[in-house]
Amino acid sequence: MPRPEVLERLQSAEEEADEIVASAEEDRDERITAAREEADSIRSTAEREARELKERRLEEAREEIDAECERLLAEGEGDREALAERAESRIDEVTSHVVELFQEDVHAQT
Repeated sequence: MPRPEVLERLQSAEEEADEIVASAEEDRDERITAAREEADSIRSTAEREARELKERRLEEAREEIDAECERLLAEGEGDREALAERAESRIDEVTSHVVELFQEDVHAQT
């Protein structure tokens, strides 16, 4: 094979190799861009889902707290009513006791 043909084939091969490298680099850049976009999409979706989950859990916790608060208030009201009934039932007994103490004190002073 004559020398000029060899040089032409070498140049052609080099050009083809350069085109292959350029195409591979372009493909690489496109894949990197696509991967970054997908990663951003996944991150955004995960952040949105995390916010939604947090809001649901906070709402559930608020509902549980409200229910517990209502239960405690009802329980406290029941205890208050029982205490008031017990105190009311002892009014006569306590009044009699106070009168007796007063009479004893009056008799002790005379």
